[in-house]
Amino acid sequence: MRISTCRFCGGKLSISFANLGVTPLANSFLCPGDGSTNEQYYPLNAFVCNQCFLVQLEEIKSPEQIFRDYPYFSSYSNSWLNHSRSYVDMVADRFSLNESSQVVEIASNDGYLLQYFKNKMIPAFGIEPAENIAKIAINKGIETRVLYFSDAAAQKLLNEGIQSDLLIANNVLAHVPNLNSFINGLKILLSSKGVINLEFPHLLNLIKGCQFDTIYHEHYSYFSLLTVQSIFEAHRLKIFDVDQLPYHGGSLRIYVSHLEDETKEISDRVLKLINYEKECGLNQVETYLNFEERIKSIKQELRSKLFQLKSNGKTIAGFGAPAKGNTLLNYCRVGKEFLEYTVDETPYKLGLLLPGTHIPIYSVDKIRQTRPEYILILPWNWKHEVMEKLSYIREWGGKFIIPIPQVEIL
Repeated sequence: MRISTCRFCGGKLSISFANLGVTPLANSFLCPGDGSTNEQYYPLNAFVCNQCFLVQLEEIKSPEQIFRDYPYFSSYSNSWLNHSRSYVDMVADRFSLNESSQVVEIASNDGYLLQYFKNKMIPAFGIEPAENIAKIAINKGIETRVLYFSDAAAQKLLNEGIQSDLLIANNVLAHVPNLNSFINGLKILLSSKGVINLEFPHLLNLIKGCQFDTIYHEHYSYFSLLTVQSIFEAHRLKIFDVDQLPYHGGSLRIYVSHLEDETKEISDRVLKLINYEKECGLNQVETYLNFEERIKSIKQELRSKLFQLKSNGKTIAGFGAPAKGNTLLNYCRVGKEFLEYTVDETPYKLGLLLPGTHIPIYSVDKIRQTRPEYILILPWNWKHEVMEKLSYIREWGGKFIIPIPQVEIL
């Protein structure tokens, strides 16, 4: 079974963008001893709408099922914390936020971002569907509602007298199957002169950089500025500014207001990026048709390189246990015969096995203990940070393997 109509506009979904086979959910880590026969696999096939060009997956499981107990904690990346701190400084100054303002973050995770608003005495609270993560934020003294956001949830908050002057949803839009309900909820919760900030991976970078591993079941949709502009306009909201960010392989931060808010003029950056996306063909079906062949090329290259190294008696370990890594490993059929183990800095994942491949996850100390000759960096979007942290592998001649956008050994 697959989706046949677009989750935003109802357009036809007959064009395959990326067929990555059948895989487990990217964050369905296993405990040692779990029977592999009980592991569930699902089709991972992204389609593109022939009307609005939204790239999307079918909803295999509901978000409530996926995010009830979620294994991703934002506070374990120093780069992301620095990014968050800088963002808060910028946005507080740009929009004159103070003690009388109200900031709300949707999918606020462990309080990684809201802590910096709290430090500035700017009222802020989070909405987080994963109870295990919300507890950490609450323990930090950050007000957090355990709630899955929708227009009904927004209306409930509005009935309590809550409206947001700054409404943040970073790297959450892709996780939303019911886009229209979510965007309508943003509109309901936004004050008349307020601003919505969303960050999400840019589809243009995904295509240009062949970042197919960012496709996994928990990401229902993949956005260009062209498409996301159409979605917001349908709800009488306007994108008035945009920043291009280096994170997650290249992301966009959009600034959104009510369509009627005349204090927000549409910047040249929006118009220039829309025109550039059109020049790159993001409004043409043909642009999406050759992506699968490029994916197959990386698969062949990675398997060939790893096979060559193992044939020469080299030892290879992984760094990280991100969702994108599980897409990469399962699609490329890279298992324990290539990677003896991987390491991760998130305590929640230690001692578990990667879904599908069943590669064990250890603490980073394992690298010093075993001195692998090569390390495959699965969160390649943080490769510079990872290479700096693990620079000591050069002591024994260790090297790094970067899989995306092409296989490199550094």
